[in-house]
Amino acid sequence: MARIGIVVFPGSNCDRDVHHILNNVLHIPSHYVWHTDSNLSTFDSLIVPGGFAYGDRLRAGAIAAHSPAAKGLKKLAKDGRIILGICNGFQILVECGLLPGALVKNNSLSFVCRETTIKVENNNTVFTSSFKKNQTIKIPIAHGEGRYIADNRLLKTILKKRQVVFRYFNDDPNGSAGNIAAVCNEEGNVMGMMPHPERAVTRGSSDASMIFRSIYTYLGK
Repeated sequence: MARIGIVVFPGSNCDRDVHHILNNVLHIPSHYVWHTDSNLSTFDSLIVPGGFAYGDRLRAGAIAAHSPAAKGLKKLAKDGRIILGICNGFQILVECGLLPGALVKNNSLSFVCRETTIKVENNNTVFTSSFKKNQTIKIPIAHGEGRYIADNRLLKTILKKRQVVFRYFNDDPNGSAGNIAAVCNEEGNVMGMMPHPERAVTRGSSDASMIFRSIYTYLGK
């Protein structure tokens, strides 16, 4: 049976939500992983949840990117294991260099906490194989540094290589370039997204759960 880990940093606050949704709602076994553990080789997939790792000191995700767990994440990514970063987890994966671009303060300079709609830009990934192309999903967001940025050259590259996985649909909650809500690495085994699929599931949406189900289906192959 596939082993899924949930990395917990000091300041994580969505780890229990993810753990509950996976184990008790979707019946997908998962286990907590403490940030001091660098040996993550027993896991087939890791989820880096939302929150404020190390209080978002310096900038969101910057300190967490130098933790023992981050070293383990880098090794797993290189080995082709599946890694999903949600909100603060997305910021951490970018700071680790596992995902392209950068995440900075929202253009409003305010924390945004509300529901939005995202569209599936690429359904040919480990994380979106259960979706239809252009399918839309209602999903919560909660972030202060969620504006995805990249220079024109990088944007052209990630678009060409189909690394944009989700976009905000008819909404611009943070000023992200191209309304980008989620990106994956070139190999397709690491994805970061600002919206919170675990919170959508608790509110009754079955669509957001398909992100987790897509991962588990892939691991079961």
